Amino acid sequence: MIQDEEIYILDTSALLTYIEDEEGAADVENFLIKAERGEAEIYISFISLTEIFYISIQEKGETEALRRIELIQSLAVHVVESYKDLNMKAGKLKAVNRISLADSFIAALCRDYQGILVHKDPEFEKMSPSLEAYQLPYK
Repeated sequence: MIQDEEIYILDTSALLTYIEDEEGAADVENFLIKAERGEAEIYISFISLTEIFYISIQEKGETEALRRIELIQSLAVHVVESYKDLNMKAGKLKAVNRISLADSFIAALCRDYQGILVHKDPEFEKMSPSLEAYQLPYK
């Protein structure tokens, strides 16, 4: 991790905004372009891949779900797998903030990497101002 670069953590909602070309997709695309140019680092949690996959199966079918996972894996993002310290931090955040398990992992990742959380999930408002965030427009 290079400290002089901007660090962004994309929430599942930001990834879906980009994939489904919703309002705010251009913002996410700009972050991705910065990462491709080496001007920023972008991280996503392993749990976002799980969420994208199951949501896409439910809404679009398994073929589209697999296509979306391949798309994400082709982007200039780093997927962070679970590790012991992250698990404990996510568990504590879940207990204290009463947020979803997925959001607790994403918030813990954001804190670990000292990144800016890119999202359109009102659940993260419960954690403000303890997380630096770039809020995309809500649906």
